[in-house]
Amino acid sequence: MAVMVILPFIGALVPGLMIRAGRDACAMFTAVPTILALVFLGVLAPEVMAGGTVSAKIEWLPALGLNANFFLDGLGLLFAGMILGMGLLITLYARFYLSGDDPMGQFYTYLLLFQGAMLGISVSDNILLLLVFWELTSLSSFLLIGYWKHLPEGRQGARMALTVTGAGGLAMIAGMLILGNIVGSYDLSVILQHGDEIRASEYYLPALILILLGAFTKSAQFPFHFWLPHAMAAPTPVSAYLHSATMVKAGVFLMARMWPVLAGTDEWFYIVSTVGLITMVIGALIALFKDDLKALLAFSTVSHLGLLTMLLGLGTKLAAVVAVFHIINHLTFKAALFMSAGIVDHETHTRDIKRLGGLASLMPATALIAVVAALSMAGIPPLNGFMSKEMMLEEVAHTDWWGGKWPIIILATTGALFSVAYSFRFIGHTFFGPVRDDYPHHPHDPPTGMLLAPGFLAVLVVAIGLAPSLIAGPIVAAASTAVIGGGELPYYSLKLWHGVNPALFMSIVAVIGGAFLLWLHRPLDKAWIRAPRPEAKAMFDRVVARTVLGARWLVESTHNGAISRYLAIFVVATVLLGFAAFQGGGLPAQTREMLPVPPLVGVGFVLTMLATLATVFAHRNRFRTLILVSVVGLMVSAGFVYLSAPDLALTQISVDTVTVMLMLLALHFLPKYTPLESPLSMRIRDGVIAVIAGAAVAALAYSFLLTDVSSISDYHLANSYKGGGGTNVVNVILVDFRGYDTYGEIVVLGIAGLTLYALMEALLNGPASRRLRNWTFPPDRSRDRHPLMMVVATRVMMPIAALVGVYIFLRGHNMPGGGFVSGLVISIALLMQYMASGFAWTQERKRFEYHAMIGWGVIIAGLTGAGAWLAGAPFLTSAFGYFTIPPFEEFELATAMLFDLGVFLTVLGAVMLMLYSLSRMARYAGETVNLEPMDYDPSRRVDAAIEADKKDDA
Repeated sequence: MAVMVILPFIGALVPGLMIRAGRDACAMFTAVPTILALVFLGVLAPEVMAGGTVSAKIEWLPALGLNANFFLDGLGLLFAGMILGMGLLITLYARFYLSGDDPMGQFYTYLLLFQGAMLGISVSDNILLLLVFWELTSLSSFLLIGYWKHLPEGRQGARMALTVTGAGGLAMIAGMLILGNIVGSYDLSVILQHGDEIRASEYYLPALILILLGAFTKSAQFPFHFWLPHAMAAPTPVSAYLHSATMVKAGVFLMARMWPVLAGTDEWFYIVSTVGLITMVIGALIALFKDDLKALLAFSTVSHLGLLTMLLGLGTKLAAVVAVFHIINHLTFKAALFMSAGIVDHETHTRDIKRLGGLASLMPATALIAVVAALSMAGIPPLNGFMSKEMMLEEVAHTDWWGGKWPIIILATTGALFSVAYSFRFIGHTFFGPVRDDYPHHPHDPPTGMLLAPGFLAVLVVAIGLAPSLIAGPIVAAASTAVIGGGELPYYSLKLWHGVNPALFMSIVAVIGGAFLLWLHRPLDKAWIRAPRPEAKAMFDRVVARTVLGARWLVESTHNGAISRYLAIFVVATVLLGFAAFQGGGLPAQTREMLPVPPLVGVGFVLTMLATLATVFAHRNRFRTLILVSVVGLMVSAGFVYLSAPDLALTQISVDTVTVMLMLLALHFLPKYTPLESPLSMRIRDGVIAVIAGAAVAALAYSFLLTDVSSISDYHLANSYKGGGGTNVVNVILVDFRGYDTYGEIVVLGIAGLTLYALMEALLNGPASRRLRNWTFPPDRSRDRHPLMMVVATRVMMPIAALVGVYIFLRGHNMPGGGFVSGLVISIALLMQYMASGFAWTQERKRFEYHAMIGWGVIIAGLTGAGAWLAGAPFLTSAFGYFTIPPFEEFELATAMLFDLGVFLTVLGAVMLMLYSLSRMARYAGETVNLEPMDYDPSRRVDAAIEADKKDDA
């Protein structure tokens, strides 16, 4: 099952490459992962339809409860089938809809990313994993909605959708964490078995409200309904996919999935049903007066999502069955309508309903599809929408809501009446009436390929309407069973005729009233335009504007560009938080005795203090300060050696060396002395803060050093060799026990290197480039930029340093060393080549791109971790073995070495990319270099080399 979820993500890499082979090839290869996922789903479907559940478990972070667990039940099967089936139809439709100027490869990539995220939501068995996929849908939908970047409304709609759904997602994260805390597990299948415990918990209401915020924002429920119509600026294939079958249904899916544990209370009933009913009526009312075809359909989608929410909110099993049935029906007719609206827009170059009419004689095939789908949306027999509407009205007629039956009956009937009116208007004002002679473009039916997807959906509308039990009955039963949490389903009948009942009379009123409203539409439309009414978008814009103003005030009041101020705020806040943490609790009792200070330690401490004080008082001299900081680092390294921590000492020395060398490059173009800008009062303030913070940290360290605390050292010492295959406990911790931390650190390091490169690239392509070309070097600099002695020494040392680096890398699992230190050692050797022989000479002999080195390092480390899954072990679990190949002695092979290789490549690539970025400034400034081996002539310039460098960059 995990393969089924991963397939769209893997497939997202293909469209960008296949677009060069043509639009047909791009669409075809985009469809392949969707088809394969459908095949996987089809293989699993029989077991699910028989009442079973298919599950797959992949351990990811078991200690934190975050595992890649998936399960497929009836509800997941329904949504997965909708996502993949509609994805296939949208792929076909988009092939003909998108113009030759649209980047089709980019569109299909975004589409597959979104498809994979939605598929993950449908089958996730871990609520934390579900949250990851939930946020991925927000991000990928942002890319799809804003696909037409040249349209301001597209960019605004994408931002609005991301803001609203992202904020709701944050609330939902908190609610899900509360559920996990109540149950003691983050597995959804476990949570669904503890409904009574959750409903009885004192945290039920906070969890309910937070989760519903996530669902309501995703499904555009009142008062968050405004974002969905503005997302209609996206291409029609996006609207048809996101707003009929997938994204907006994610909130409905969440409510259906959590129905067994959250429903059944007054809070659920009144909150969910009320919000759904209000959304249903408001969405339908606004849709009636929209002139843009897609805007009309957008608000109708809002209305139908409200209908589904209301049904789930009623809390009865039969209402849940009706909701499941309407999910299927809404998919078929709404996607067909969106595609029909896209065809009209594509052929007439307008979606303004007031500029259309009479298209049935010019576009008969499109008109037939649209009429069938719109009549289903209106609830006209014998189409599928009629049955779910009748079942909804029947359920409403027997519900007591806020003290009686009539309020909900009236509101539900009103919503259905508006639905009939806007459905009739959609087809009547677009396809019927006289043919006009002022269309923006001469309309005609599109190519057959463009009609296939909406035509297939229209056929489903009719087929389900005529044979509902045969076509939709099995999946409705399977999905409904999952929604209610198992057990026996209530009696229901999927058929056209349910006899003479209240729902029939309510439906007749809705149809007659809707037709009457359409007849009165012109005067009503004028009244609607003149009537004052609150605009949700305007309110949203005001909230955003005030939030931005508040954030700007906060930034301007605290961020004045002075790093000392930022540091002061951070240090003071840290001290206050630490004080609050210990307030009332006191420090732990001291259980250890003080040991005498050895003379050597005392000398080292005094030297460290003197170097620190000298740094404070001599900080204006940048070079001197750098030397003093390096002295502090050296003394810290000596302390690690004294305390028997050779790995830490190696790392500290290597990091200090690299840092000093890079800082020398960074300070190259700065004045020798920093200006004296801080007044005396500010320096006194900073001194007081520093003393207080230092004293607090010293007191905390002193207290804990004299206190016996539980330690995990014994566990690591006992399991380092038998669990990780290494005797160097520090290295085993880095690449095995705490491999997640290390992987995250190298990703951050790689990002830092790429960020520095990007910043320097922008700097050198801006005004700074001209200033560097006119740079005048200080007269006291030596003219011998590359002394021959240093050139010869560094070139002789290079192979030796490389050999030492390899040696440190290979011994790291059992002795001090490892990929991180090895990468730093070889980086230092290469840095020395740049400093001794110059940028141009060294760069010409470079054989690897540093960007690629970072990428390969992260990929190798990630793939090594993922390889553990093949053995059924958690991510980044190390495997090792001992081998003997005569005449050699026994040796060990461990997968940790591959992970360490990824660390090595990332560190080396990041450090060298930083060096490359900083060194380029010297080239632009006309720095002298060695163009030939052993060439130390300082009179040479590099104008030709600069031009060659520019060509390489281009």
